Amino acid sequence: MKSLSFLSKLTMFAFAISILPVLFIGSFSYFTSSKEIQKNVNESKMELILQITSNVEHKLTTVNQTLNQVVNSSVLKKALNNPLNVTDFILYNDIRNEIRNMQSFDTKLEDVILLNQRQNWMIKNSGLYRLNEYQNYEQLTNLMNIQGTSSWVLNPSSLFYSEESINVTGCNYSISLIKKLPTTKLQKYGLAMANIPACSLQDFINSDVQPLDSIIMLDESGRILLHPDRTLIGQPAEAGGFTGFQRIAAAAEPSGQFKTEINKEDYSITYMRSQLNGWIYLSVTSIESLTRESGKIGTYTVFVCTFMLLLSVLLAWLGSRRMYTPIERLLNQMGQRRPGLRARHTDEFQLIGEQVHSLFQSKSQLEKEVSQHIGQVRTFFLIQAFQGNLRKRELLEELEQYGYRKQVEEWKTMAVITLSIDFSEESSYEKKDLNLLLFAAHNMIEELVSADNRLTPVMMGHALATVIGSSDGNTESFHRTLYALTEKLQQEINNYLKLQVSIGLSLPFHSFDKMSIAYREGLEALKHRITLGKGIIIQYENINSGKHYLNLNYPTHTENDLMDAIKLADSDKAKELLHKLFKCIFALGLSPQEYQIPLTRLLNNTLIMMQESGITLNQIYHANGSLFEELTDLHIVAEIEDWFWTIVIQPVIVIFHSRQNAQYHNISEKLIDIVQHEYDKDLTLEECASRLHYNANYISSVFRKETQYYFSDYLTMYRFKMAKKWLEETDMPVKDIASRLRYNNSQNFIRSFRKQEGMTPGQYRDNFSSKPKAVPDDY
Repeated sequence: MKSLSFLSKLTMFAFAISILPVLFIGSFSYFTSSKEIQKNVNESKMELILQITSNVEHKLTTVNQTLNQVVNSSVLKKALNNPLNVTDFILYNDIRNEIRNMQSFDTKLEDVILLNQRQNWMIKNSGLYRLNEYQNYEQLTNLMNIQGTSSWVLNPSSLFYSEESINVTGCNYSISLIKKLPTTKLQKYGLAMANIPACSLQDFINSDVQPLDSIIMLDESGRILLHPDRTLIGQPAEAGGFTGFQRIAAAAEPSGQFKTEINKEDYSITYMRSQLNGWIYLSVTSIESLTRESGKIGTYTVFVCTFMLLLSVLLAWLGSRRMYTPIERLLNQMGQRRPGLRARHTDEFQLIGEQVHSLFQSKSQLEKEVSQHIGQVRTFFLIQAFQGNLRKRELLEELEQYGYRKQVEEWKTMAVITLSIDFSEESSYEKKDLNLLLFAAHNMIEELVSADNRLTPVMMGHALATVIGSSDGNTESFHRTLYALTEKLQQEINNYLKLQVSIGLSLPFHSFDKMSIAYREGLEALKHRITLGKGIIIQYENINSGKHYLNLNYPTHTENDLMDAIKLADSDKAKELLHKLFKCIFALGLSPQEYQIPLTRLLNNTLIMMQESGITLNQIYHANGSLFEELTDLHIVAEIEDWFWTIVIQPVIVIFHSRQNAQYHNISEKLIDIVQHEYDKDLTLEECASRLHYNANYISSVFRKETQYYFSDYLTMYRFKMAKKWLEETDMPVKDIASRLRYNNSQNFIRSFRKQEGMTPGQYRDNFSSKPKAVPDDY
């Protein structure tokens, strides 16, 4: 393939740098503007849905509140225990007044229906009926089976107006707010229903909200509540051509937008799921209408970009010709001509480069390789020396070989210094920058300390190590010089790198074969940062002065409180207790090695708590190493506390927090199951807590939060429920019932039953039993 000349390459490059930006800017402007148009439309649709939701839910909330006033009124409570015969005209009139008052609000209520299955009556606008004589008796009583005590349900309007000659609502479906009665008792035998014609939902929407022909409302099961075509109300969403209900139902977010196909046309759907009753509000927009404006922008962009491309190509050609002129003159002076270059398939700079390269290649390559190898081998040698892997004779010979003859002959006193980086929250560096910072400190040591007074610094793990020597045999004088040198080094690193470092000093030694021992002394001195803090110079000769004793008065109580706070996902409390625990641990006078005992104990107990709670280590720790190894590598209190919080405790709290709602529900279900199966035993909250492996106070608060009952109150209610069942269905004596329900004597049971039900067990049995008592009551 024929090589292109530099002029051709320059022209092509000029074309590229002039054409590509125009194409990029044109494409970027088109897609950005199109995206902004769609974004603005989507935002306006979401605002529309929000406004509609607010209007509808405001009306529904008003209906709910007014119906609550009716069901909680003393008149209705009295009527629930009354058969409402023709003689109860006053009570019936009071109930009708309550219903009329409710319908007086601007809520579009068509009818309010009350029915009592136990007393066999039903009240609605048209009058009082015997429930079992009503035409749709079975359908109405089936509404007792809906979940919960209060629900919004879409029902056929004919269900409520079978006695009238025509459908008074003018709508085939009604939206019913259904509340089970009585509200204060576990056993439900009545219903209160507030009916709103489904067709009137459009009246709830503010008239300023346009266009209404794109608004659709669905209930929780996907049936249509509001649609521009009223004949589709009450039918599944698929009947209107909409197939995205399952996608919305499965979505985790309560609102959002997506694209779908309706009647073989593409549409953009904006939806919101109501937190009040689970209804889904939809705004449907044609994709064609969204892209219409984008097409106009695309046309204008093409015209502008075409003009810019032509102008750019012209300027690029003229500019490349002008820039090539100096190169052409240089080639002419070298005796080269462009036709000759083309024949040799060589461009202009390739020719110049070949000549220069042939002149300097050999020398540069040789110098580079020698320099690299010497530096690498010398560093490896010093690492071996610090690790104690060389014999004395080998050590001295290689020191002279690598240019340290003068040091070997003149140095009389030496010491090893080890330098470590101290990270802090105020520092602008992160731990991932450690190697780069050690390299910078390495260069500063080489600049600040004369080569005659040191060996080359080497990086050993997380620290720098080097040997400082002096021809002065006076140990005290050497010590003062060494301390002044390390202070200067520490200060300069802080000034230039804005970084704190700690330096460990070994004991002075007089022979190079002691380097490995001195290196270990320097590392041991650095470990005492755990008690002495950051940015210090630590002398090995001072760290073991005085007598030490092992004091492991571990703060177990504080640790238990910390574990409880973690399980409760109380982040603030856990962080406070962790700080308190560390304050107690480091108040003890221990050595750095001894501090590993309480720290390892804390980590181990935390991991045990995680395992007992079903949390695996992989859920919080994704590295390949070990948590215990990471812990032993930390030597500063603030770093250790921060490590415990960010790596161990905080991820566990996040997991417990995500479990909390499900866990609360699970605990309540287990307690309810125990009550329902063992109500006739001596149950206590403490016994249940022991079975479920939880603290009694903890499960008491969880049960109260989930059920609104104290455990003892719920147990009593369930026992009374079973007592009423036995009174109704069996001939069991009252004293046997009291005994089975763990009452000390039947009189206590009778008093409690009268207080709860307003009658004695015998009276209750007389009211609900159809056969004579076989055994007399013992009360």
